[in-house]
Amino acid sequence: MRVSDAMTRDVCVARPDHTIEDAARMMLAIDAGLLPVGDEDRLVGMITDRDIAVRAIGEGKGPGTAVSEIMSQDVKYCFVDEDTAHVARNMGELQVRRLPVVDRDKRLVGILSLADVASHENDGRKVGNALREIAQPGGEHNQGAEERGRGM
Repeated sequence: MRVSDAMTRDVCVARPDHTIEDAARMMLAIDAGLLPVGDEDRLVGMITDRDIAVRAIGEGKGPGTAVSEIMSQDVKYCFVDEDTAHVARNMGELQVRRLPVVDRDKRLVGILSLADVASHENDGRKVGNALREIAQPGGEHNQGAEERGRGM
């Protein structure tokens, strides 16, 4: 199955100049913990509720802080025409539950979650294997002090 068959197309996007309060309110309104950050039609980052808690509030930044100051700029994504089994394996390796979906011009067209894959796949092993890898400690998006270059 293709990513285009399983992804969520209606995506709420934050802008880099939004405040983290704006982003938090957007997350609250759509009941999500993650927002892609876009500049015009280009994906430039991702912001999560954890980013707001750890990278902003935890470091003493206020609600008026720009999303661009705390968003992750090294964004992993998948293409709309990729196979969901391949993407689910990549999600496991990257230890992420959601990926932004872009077209071949790298314009944001949706979000793919493991739940999206699970609800469209007949074989739950792909999602189970990805989730097992995601559940491993650490990973690329670990927000511990070591990641930011400060030892404990």
